[in-house]
Amino acid sequence: MAESLKERLIGVGFRLGWKAICRVPQSWARWAFVTAADIAWRRQGPAVQRLEANLRRVIGYEEMDPDEAGKALRDLSREALRSYARYYLEAFTLQTIPAERILDGMHIEGPNEQVAFDYMKSGRGVLFVLPHMGNFEQAGAWIVLRGAGTFTTIAERLEPESVYQAFVKFREGLGMEVVPLTGGPNAFGVVAQRLRAGGLACIVMERDLKDSGIEVDFFGEKAKFAATAALAVHTGAVLMPVATWFEGEDDWGAHIFDEIPVPQTGDRKEKVRVMTQRLATVFEQAIREHPQDWHMLQRVFVADVEPGPS
Repeated sequence: MAESLKERLIGVGFRLGWKAICRVPQSWARWAFVTAADIAWRRQGPAVQRLEANLRRVIGYEEMDPDEAGKALRDLSREALRSYARYYLEAFTLQTIPAERILDGMHIEGPNEQVAFDYMKSGRGVLFVLPHMGNFEQAGAWIVLRGAGTFTTIAERLEPESVYQAFVKFREGLGMEVVPLTGGPNAFGVVAQRLRAGGLACIVMERDLKDSGIEVDFFGEKAKFAATAALAVHTGAVLMPVATWFEGEDDWGAHIFDEIPVPQTGDRKEKVRVMTQRLATVFEQAIREHPQDWHMLQRVFVADVEPGPS
C-alpha cells in the first residue's frame, strides 16, 4: 500500500533526524527536544492523556487533595515526556557516541550482570524482558559492547514502513538481529531457535500487541502482557527481567533482576501465566522507582481497552 503524504513526511523527518541531529551542538539539540516535549505536554493530546492515565495508576493519588494530586500528576507527566524526548534524541545520536562512553556511563544495580554472562558462557540461552523504560537501545548497545555479541529482538511494525525500516537499520547498526512481529518469519520461532542455540534475546513486553496476551494484576488493576515467558518454557532459556532508566543528564542505569524460573507444577499455559505475573510484579517495582522514565503512551490496562458495561 502506498504511503500517504503525512506518512512520507514522517519518514523524511526521521531520516533527517538520523542525518542531521548528530551534526548540531548537543546543547542545541537537547534544548529543541525538551521544548518539543513541553509543547506536546501543554497541548494535552490523546497520547499525553493516555500517559497520564497510566501514571495515575503508578503513583496512586487517592489520599491527596484533588488539586494537589492533579498538579503532581501533571508535573510527573511533563518529566516523563522530557524523558521520552531524551530517548529519541539519543536514538538519533547513539551511533556517534563513543563505545567507552556507552560502557562507562551505564551503571548496573545488583549482582546479576555477571550471572547473566555466566549463563551465556555456559551455552544456555538468556531471555531479557524489559518494560518501555529509559533507553533500551542504549542498553542493547551496551550489552553488545560488554561482550555478549549480537542478540535477537522483536520489533513492532511501525507505520509508515519507512520509519520501521529506519529503526531496523539503526538497531542492526548497533549489533542487533531484528525480527518483525508481523509481516515476516514467525517471530516466536526465530527467537526460540536462537535461545535453544544458547543465544541472547531482549524483548520489550508490557503490551499485548497480538491480542493473545496474558492477563495480569498490574498496579492494582488488570492488564495484558505479551506471552513472552512462553519462550523460556519452550526452550529452557533463563528468563531475567531488566529495567533501564536515565541517570542525570548523561548517564544510564539498569537493574538485571533475579531469574524467574519455570514452575515445577502446572501445564504450559499455567506456567506461562505464573511467570508473566511475576514479571508484572517486578516491572511494578522498577516503574515505581523511576516513574518519569516509563514511556507508556499507549493503552495497557484492560479498563482502558475494553468498554465497560452500558
